[in-house]
Amino acid sequence: MKCRKVMGALGLFAAMLLAAPAAVWAQGDYLDSEIVRVKPDKVADFETIAKKIADANRKANGDRWLAEVSIYGEGNVYVFTSRRDSYADIDKGNDMFMAAVTKTFGKDAAMKLLNDFNNCIISSRSELFRRRPDLSSKMPTDPQALNKMVGESRVLRVAEIRIRYGHVPDFENYMKDVVSHIAENPNTQPVLVSQLVEGGRGGATFHLVFFRSGLAGFDNNPSLKSMVDEDTYARFEKTIAEIEAGSESTIYRFAPELSNPPKEIAEVATDYWNPKPVMAMSHPKPKAATGAESTPTAKPAEKPKN
Repeated sequence: MKCRKVMGALGLFAAMLLAAPAAVWAQGDYLDSEIVRVKPDKVADFETIAKKIADANRKANGDRWLAEVSIYGEGNVYVFTSRRDSYADIDKGNDMFMAAVTKTFGKDAAMKLLNDFNNCIISSRSELFRRRPDLSSKMPTDPQALNKMVGESRVLRVAEIRIRYGHVPDFENYMKDVVSHIAENPNTQPVLVSQLVEGGRGGATFHLVFFRSGLAGFDNNPSLKSMVDEDTYARFEKTIAEIEAGSESTIYRFAPELSNPPKEIAEVATDYWNPKPVMAMSHPKPKAATGAESTPTAKPAEKPKN
């Protein structure tokens, strides 16, 4: 869901790399993300509006996305990510989004809802990433397996690695070297890499995004240092120190109530990805009084006589 539709270290890097599989969907070469920072006093309003928008897209066959909320990193950050096959597919998704909200609410009400959405946020940013399977390790080649991996996840970690100008080939060689060691270890999990192609702020940016069924899944991951000899590790450390401009780690939880997931992902865990609306609590009817506590029934008023 996009409101634009209307309007460091080696230690950290290695830990992220080995932690889990990445946030990419089963189809589509691109990941189209909208990152939204919400005003602290508007979080409840924002989520109410986002739920209405997601529900409209579900009912009216609109755009598809997965929503995530930050739990470690900057607070009140929401990310809405759609898989895209091409740039033309981005236009198609945007059109489907607008058609769904307009059909559901009407043109004027839809515009007001989206303006209310914008009034809840501090800022928003759009980023487009291209998947890099050539830099990935143990990446499932079967789309169904990828969907299953995503659909069973509840939290994810995003490791953002920023590379100095002119050092992308060095980073690619570094990744392939590291991945070759990771792939040999039976205790490591899939590592999928994507590269920023639109929305950058300078230099080259790569994302390593890792899924887990819960936070406990980030415990007890093998370290890169434990898998290579001392000289190899020293070489890796020297290389990344020379080419890395910065790195950042954020952990998110999925927000199914704010999502309209692709069918292939939703079918993995239907109850989770398609939560039912919360029903209002009903108040119990008062019991009829009995015995001595009963209240005499009033006689109906007589019709006045002429």
